[in-house]
Amino acid sequence: METYLAYALRGKNAWWRYLLCLVLACLLAGFIMFAGALVLMLAHLMPLGLAAEIQRPQNVMPFFLGIAASFGIVAISLALAAAAVHRKRPSDLLGQWRWNHFALAFGAWVLVQSVLALIDFAIAPKGFALTAGQGTLSLAAVGFVGISVQTFAEEYVFRGYLTQGLLLLFKKPLPAAIVSGLLFGSLHISNGTPQALNAAVFGIVCSLVAIRTGGIALTYGLHLANNYFGAVVVVSGSDVFKGSPGIFSQTTPELVWWDLFLAVLVLSAVPWLIFRQRYFSTVPAA
Repeated sequence: METYLAYALRGKNAWWRYLLCLVLACLLAGFIMFAGALVLMLAHLMPLGLAAEIQRPQNVMPFFLGIAASFGIVAISLALAAAAVHRKRPSDLLGQWRWNHFALAFGAWVLVQSVLALIDFAIAPKGFALTAGQGTLSLAAVGFVGISVQTFAEEYVFRGYLTQGLLLLFKKPLPAAIVSGLLFGSLHISNGTPQALNAAVFGIVCSLVAIRTGGIALTYGLHLANNYFGAVVVVSGSDVFKGSPGIFSQTTPELVWWDLFLAVLVLSAVPWLIFRQRYFSTVPAA
C-alpha cells in the first residue's frame, strides 16, 4: 500500500481537482473524437456506413481499430487532464511497471480461461462450435491491437487514476478497491446482470492487486488475457464480441450463472495468492 500511496500522493490532490480532472478529460476526449471525425470527413476519408460497421464485431478491422482509437483517446485525454489539473506525470498513474508481472499474469490468466472453458465444454458440449475461418487470423492480429489499447485504457483510468484517488480518500485498500470495482461494474450493466457482477468483482480484485504490487502491470496482464481470450479463442454468444470469427464460439445461456460462480471463485483466489507471495512485493517509490 505504501508504494502505491506514494505514487498517488504525487502532484496536487485536493478533492475538487478529481472532479475537475474527470470533467476536463471527458471534454478533451469528446473534442478529439469530434475533431478527428471532422478531419476525416473533410478529407473524404470517412467511409460510408462507418458508424454502423464499427459496432459489429464481424467487421474485424473497423470494429477493433475503432476500439483502439476511442479508448486510446480516453487514456490520452485523462493523462493530459491529470497533468494540467493535478500536475501528475502520465507515469504516476501507472505506478511501478514490471514486465515480469505483466507476462506472468497474462500467461496464467490464459491458462485459467482455458480450464474454465474446458469445464463448460464438459458440461454442455453442444453449446460449442468450431468457427475458425478466413477472418480468424486477421482477428488475432487486429483484435490484439484493439484489445491491448482498450484494456490498458481501462486499467489506466480505474486501477490507476480512480483507485489512487480513492486510496487517498479512504486510506485503506479494501474500501478503495470496492468503490473502484463497483464503478467499473456499473459500466457493464448494459451487458446484463451477470457480466456487470463479474466486472465488479474483477474490478475489486484488480484494484487490490494494483495496490499490493504498486502498479497496474499485473492487472493489465490479467485484463488483456481475459478480453483477448473472449474475443479470439472462445467467443461467447452473450458477450460484446459475439459474432466475431474466433476459433471457437460458445452459446450456453444456461451456464451464465454457473460461469459467474466459477469466475468469482477463481478471482477471489488471486489477491490471496498475490498477498502471500513475496515475489509480488514492492520497493519504495522514488
